[in-house]
Amino acid sequence: VQLQASGGGLVQPGGSLRLSCAATGNMYSVKTMGWYRQAPGKQRELVARISGDGSTSYADSVKGRFTISRDNAKKTAYLQMNSLESEDTAVYYCNGFITQSFFIPAREYWGQGTQVTVSS
Repeated sequence: VQLQASGGGLVQPGGSLRLSCAATGNMYSVKTMGWYRQAPGKQRELVARISGDGSTSYADSVKGRFTISRDNAKKTAYLQMNSLESEDTAVYYCNGFITQSFFIPAREYWGQGTQVTVSS
Protein backbone atom coordinates (compact mmCIF):
# COMPACT_ATOMS: atom_id res chain seq x y z
CA VAL A 1 0.00 0.00 0.00
CA GLN A 2 1.27 3.46 -0.90
CA LEU A 3 -0.01 7.01 -0.65
CA GLN A 4 1.00 9.14 -3.63
CA ALA A 5 0.76 12.88 -3.15
CA SER A 6 0.78 15.38 -5.98
CA GLY A 7 -0.20 18.92 -6.85
CA GLY A 8 2.30 21.08 -5.00
CA GLY A 9 4.13 23.98 -6.55
CA LEU A 10 4.88 27.69 -6.47
CA VAL A 11 1.95 30.10 -6.21
CA GLN A 12 1.58 33.79 -5.46
CA PRO A 13 -0.11 35.00 -2.29
CA GLY A 14 -3.87 34.87 -2.72
CA GLY A 15 -3.61 32.05 -5.22
CA SER A 16 -4.91 28.49 -5.13
CA LEU A 17 -3.57 24.97 -5.37
CA ARG A 18 -5.17 21.56 -5.23
CA LEU A 19 -3.34 18.64 -3.71
CA SER A 20 -4.23 15.01 -4.39
CA CYS A 21 -3.43 11.91 -2.37
CA ALA A 22 -4.11 8.55 -4.00
CA ALA A 23 -4.00 5.27 -2.12
CA THR A 24 -2.71 2.42 -4.28
CA GLY A 25 -2.02 -1.24 -3.74
CA ASN A 26 -3.86 -4.13 -2.17
CA MET A 27 -6.33 -2.78 0.37
CA TYR A 28 -9.69 -3.56 1.88
CA SER A 29 -10.77 -0.06 2.91
CA VAL A 30 -9.45 3.45 3.38
CA LYS A 31 -10.60 5.06 6.58
CA THR A 32 -9.54 8.51 7.79
CA MET A 33 -7.33 10.48 5.42
CA GLY A 34 -5.58 13.72 6.21
CA TRP A 35 -3.05 16.31 5.26
CA TYR A 36 -0.20 17.47 7.45
CA ARG A 37 2.45 20.07 6.76
CA GLN A 38 5.91 20.87 8.00
CA ALA A 39 7.56 24.23 7.52
CA PRO A 40 11.34 24.67 7.93
CA GLY A 41 12.29 24.64 11.58
CA LYS A 42 8.79 23.72 12.72
CA GLN A 43 7.04 20.57 13.80
CA ARG A 44 4.69 18.71 11.51
CA GLU A 45 1.12 19.84 12.09
CA LEU A 46 -2.31 18.61 11.09
CA VAL A 47 -3.93 20.71 8.39
CA ALA A 48 -7.16 18.85 7.67
CA ARG A 49 -8.69 15.42 8.13
CA ILE A 50 -11.64 13.59 6.63
CA SER A 51 -13.16 10.42 8.01
CA GLY A 52 -14.59 7.53 6.06
CA ASP A 53 -18.10 8.94 6.43
CA GLY A 54 -17.03 12.39 5.21
CA SER A 55 -16.73 14.22 8.51
CA THR A 56 -14.04 16.89 8.34
CA SER A 57 -11.87 18.88 10.72
CA TYR A 58 -9.39 21.68 10.09
CA ALA A 59 -6.59 23.54 11.77
CA ASP A 60 -7.77 26.99 12.87
CA SER A 61 -5.19 28.62 10.60
CA VAL A 62 -6.77 27.19 7.44
CA LYS A 63 -10.48 27.24 8.27
CA GLY A 64 -12.47 29.01 5.58
CA ARG A 65 -9.58 28.80 3.10
CA PHE A 66 -8.87 25.06 2.71
CA THR A 67 -11.32 22.29 1.88
CA ILE A 68 -10.62 18.59 2.20
CA SER A 69 -12.66 16.08 0.24
CA ARG A 70 -12.43 12.49 -0.92
CA ASP A 71 -13.49 10.23 -3.74
CA ASN A 72 -13.97 6.79 -2.20
CA ALA A 73 -14.22 5.06 -5.57
CA LYS A 74 -10.81 6.43 -6.52
CA LYS A 75 -9.41 6.03 -2.99
CA THR A 76 -8.19 9.60 -3.28
CA ALA A 77 -8.29 12.60 -0.98
CA TYR A 78 -7.99 16.19 -2.11
CA LEU A 79 -7.01 19.41 -0.44
CA GLN A 80 -8.26 22.54 -2.15
CA MET A 81 -6.23 25.48 -0.90
CA ASN A 82 -7.49 28.99 -1.60
CA SER A 83 -6.33 32.43 -0.49
CA LEU A 84 -2.86 31.06 0.12
CA GLU A 85 -0.53 32.97 2.38
CA SER A 86 3.23 32.90 2.78
CA GLU A 87 2.68 31.15 6.12
CA ASP A 88 1.23 28.20 4.21
CA THR A 89 4.64 27.46 2.69
CA ALA A 90 5.62 23.96 3.77
CA VAL A 91 6.02 20.39 2.68
CA TYR A 92 2.57 18.82 2.71
CA TYR A 93 2.20 15.15 3.59
CA CYS A 94 -0.85 13.01 3.11
CA ASN A 95 -1.78 10.47 5.71
CA GLY A 96 -4.22 7.62 5.73
CA PHE A 97 -5.46 4.77 7.86
CA ILE A 98 -5.91 1.73 5.62
CA THR A 99 -6.98 -1.83 6.24
CA GLN A 100 -5.80 -4.68 4.06
CA SER A 101 -8.32 -7.17 5.42
CA PHE A 102 -11.58 -7.12 7.31
CA PHE A 103 -9.83 -8.93 10.15
CA ILE A 104 -6.73 -6.73 10.39
CA PRO A 105 -6.81 -3.34 12.18
CA ALA A 106 -6.13 -0.23 10.13
CA ARG A 107 -2.51 0.80 9.75
CA GLU A 108 -1.21 4.34 9.30
CA TYR A 109 0.52 5.27 6.06
CA TRP A 110 2.29 8.43 4.91
CA GLY A 111 2.81 9.86 1.46
CA GLN A 112 6.14 11.20 0.23
CA GLY A 113 5.37 14.90 0.71
CA THR A 114 4.85 17.66 -1.82
CA GLN A 115 6.31 21.16 -1.59
CA VAL A 116 3.97 24.14 -1.51
CA THR A 117 5.66 27.52 -1.79
CA VAL A 118 3.66 30.74 -1.54
CA SER A 119 5.73 33.68 -2.70
CA SER A 120 5.55 36.69 -4.94
